[in-house]
Amino acid sequence: MPAEPGARPGLTLAAVAVVQFMVSLDLSVVNVGLPQIAAGLGFSAVGLTWVIHAYALTFGGLLLLGGKAADRYGRKPVLLLGLTLFGLASLAGGFAQEPGQLVAARAAQGIGAAALAPAALALLTTTFPAGKERVRAFGIWSATNAAGGALGVLIGGLLTEYAGWRWVMFVSVPMAACALALTWRAVAAGPPAVRAARPDVLGAVLATAGMMLLVFGIVRTDRYAWSSPVTVATLAVAAVLLAAFILVERTTAREPLIRLGLFANRSVAGANAYNLLVGAAMAAAFYFASLYLQRVLGTGPALTGVEFLPFALGVVAGSVLAVKLGYRLAPRTLLVIGGLLTAAGFAWFGMISPDGAFVTDVLGPSIVASVGFGLCLGPVVSIATVGVAAHETGTASGLLNSSRQIGASLGLAALGTVAHNRTGQAVTPETLNDGYALGLSLGAVLLLGAVLIALTVLRPTSPPTRAEQPDDRVPLSARD
Repeated sequence: MPAEPGARPGLTLAAVAVVQFMVSLDLSVVNVGLPQIAAGLGFSAVGLTWVIHAYALTFGGLLLLGGKAADRYGRKPVLLLGLTLFGLASLAGGFAQEPGQLVAARAAQGIGAAALAPAALALLTTTFPAGKERVRAFGIWSATNAAGGALGVLIGGLLTEYAGWRWVMFVSVPMAACALALTWRAVAAGPPAVRAARPDVLGAVLATAGMMLLVFGIVRTDRYAWSSPVTVATLAVAAVLLAAFILVERTTAREPLIRLGLFANRSVAGANAYNLLVGAAMAAAFYFASLYLQRVLGTGPALTGVEFLPFALGVVAGSVLAVKLGYRLAPRTLLVIGGLLTAAGFAWFGMISPDGAFVTDVLGPSIVASVGFGLCLGPVVSIATVGVAAHETGTASGLLNSSRQIGASLGLAALGTVAHNRTGQAVTPETLNDGYALGLSLGAVLLLGAVLIALTVLRPTSPPTRAEQPDDRVPLSARD
């Protein structure tokens, strides 16, 4: 599909990169500030995880609706609307006075991000449909995505210690304003790709409610056993809602959130399953590593953020390496290599000790895991959108983002609960260390599952031909 009339590919890529950086940063920027947020607003240990869940669940649950809206109403209007909501929600979260207000603001941020992410990724897919420009564009996208997620921890630590935890929310306000201005100027106001039936709002509500109840049921197992009536009833209702979502998607007279036939495409199905497991492992790892540094090793917020810098640089390096290797190796091969490297780093993380140190217990596994994670980012996006019709690129993009965010919330809920149970009632550096180590080790198991999916579900493909490989002497911006 050709680029929209009036589009400027270089500036469009810049706009998409800024949007993705902001969305990714907001996934991790609160992690280092969690102990201070808990103390400032009175969160319980388990309730604190909802600062993460509220964002991830609304983000993941509504991404499909956001993708449909981008396809139906146009990428630029949806981007502008999402940026406005995201900025206002960030402002409200910074002024929160009690736990419920902050959780609500995080949920509103997730709704805004659910509009932003698929619209931006669909715009990237249609602006760079094939060849060397596509490889390079997705490499830049994956690098900014990685940098936002990883540098968010550094920024969050510095802000928490020197400006207060509220600034981990306020920081997104000027970024949203800058992204608004750049999107208004850089993105062409092309016609929407689809004007069919109205999007399926009921399906979006059922999917989001079902996932929220599923996570709620898992998190509450710290109070109610898995076999208790409360847990069984909660999980049963979640299952009914998710089953109803599938039924609605099959029978609705409106345009379904996702055409279930998309999953017949092995690339789409495999990439999303891979992404879900990687998202589950990475979200839990950020959470555990941040708490290990602060609660076990006694590191302050700012220094904790600085100590995440090698991870940030490793992810960016892995993303850049994926671009270089992408001209020689098939995307599936990169997913396997990246998944194995990340799993090895997590297994190393699982050997943390209560009397450990940053250099011996964190630095080495951070480098291994981050480079592996960076290798995965670009290839999984490219695979998930190959062979998808132009009018469904927003849906496919939303689905991929959704799988990662839902995986993040489910992974944090499940591994966080397991870690909490291992810690037990006596909270000491030793018991906390035992819980975090178990959670990180289980993250390695999830990543091995992702590698198995890449090997068994995704079909072998070839790297780009010589004709598609880029001339690095010509910068992308020169092709506007």
